[in-house]
This record gives sequence, C-alpha cells and structure tokens, in this order.
Amino acid sequence: MARVVLVTGASRGIGREVARQFALAGDHVAINCRQHKRLAEELAEELRQAGGRAEVFPADIADRSQVLQMIGQISRTLGRVDVLVNNAGFAQQKLFTEISEAEWLDMFAVHVNGAFHCCQAVLPHMIRRQSGRIINISSIWGLVGASCEVHYSAAKAALIGMTRALAKELGPSGIQVNCIAPGVIDTEMNQEFDQQTRDELADQIPLGRFGTPGDIARTAFFLASDQADYLTGQVISPNGGMVV
Repeated sequence: MARVVLVTGASRGIGREVARQFALAGDHVAINCRQHKRLAEELAEELRQAGGRAEVFPADIADRSQVLQMIGQISRTLGRVDVLVNNAGFAQQKLFTEISEAEWLDMFAVHVNGAFHCCQAVLPHMIRRQSGRIINISSIWGLVGASCEVHYSAAKAALIGMTRALAKELGPSGIQVNCIAPGVIDTEMNQEFDQQTRDELADQIPLGRFGTPGDIARTAFFLASDQADYLTGQVISPNGGMVV
C-alpha cells in the first residue's frame, strides 16, 4: 500500500529531490511550498508524467493556522500522513552582532516552530494507528556551529534536540523520529558562494566534493523504509567526512 509522504519546502533543493525519491518509488507525495508554487506545480507534473503521484499544498509552515488547514486538505484528498519530512528552511550569513531580532525570530519560526506545528498536526493520526515516521532535516552546523550563521546553527541544533526528545516520547506509540544533518550540499542555498569559496570548502571535505540533494534524499528514503525499523532518535550526517 502506497504511503502518503508530506515534504515541507519541497519546491527546490533538497526537498525537491526528497519528494522525487518518494514519488518515483510509488509513494503519494504531498509537496509543500510557501513562495515557489510554480516550481512546485512543475515538479508535481514532472512526477505524474513519470508515473508518480504528487499534489501541491501551499502553506507557510511558520503559521499554525495554515499548517492545520494544509493537513486537513491532505487528509481529505490523500488520506493520513504516514511520513513527515520537515525540510523547509533557509540560510543567512551575517555577523551575530548584526542579526536583527526579526531575523532571529524568523529563523526559528520557520525551522523550529514550523517543525513543531507540522508534527503536532500529523501526530494524532499516527498515534491512533501506532505507526509513523518523522524525519527532520537539520544541518552539519547544528552539530558543530558555523561562524556568521549563529541563528541558523542554533535553529538547526534545536531540531536535533527536538528529534531526540520526541523519539523517546513517541517510541512507545510505534513512531520513529530521526534527523538528517547534511554537510555542504550543492543547492541554490550555496550558489551565492564564489568559486574560490567553493574550492576552499571542498578542500575541507575528505571526499573532495559537495554533496548532492540526491545524497540526502536517499538517506531520507532509507529512514522511512523497513530497513530502518530499529532506528529512532538518531542523527545521520551525510557530510563527506567533513565532521566525524
């Protein structure tokens, strides 16, 4: 039986590839987006043309009312959510002393509050049937911190703590909660780097290259598979050996 998989922030980057991975494997994917609805619709059409099943559900996950409305729409059109991938997020490089209160709050609103809203919205159904998978997309910087990305690092670290605590709470209900902490991934988020910076970053990675969105998508698919039945509360970091 095909699962219903909700991927937040799935119009671009890692989320887009995660949605593709699940849809082409036969799952029914709910593609969430906030701003890039056209890109999300193009992805859904591409996946349908390839034989997959995908629908678009726009919502700002930082807004609880929009999340609840989105989950209601998904439930009515696709059925219950079996797998939740909390991927939506953004990065910003800025000196800590120059981060405004609004920027700090917005970073947490999307990464942390968004995951909180989505988890609370899908959990009643998961708890009722005693099964479900939640996968939070954090970052390598949530593990070790990044200079000039303090608010991003703090928000991603919060997702790791949330993962570990929620896994303990939901384990008795048969729900697994895991986290992926990607290293430097070749997405639009990193396109702003000039070639020298990209080369310097690659030199810090033992495998000598940036990761791809596909590297993360395959990890997410594994964590949602039967092969990961005994994994919960874990943080897996595909980072090419940059942090070991």
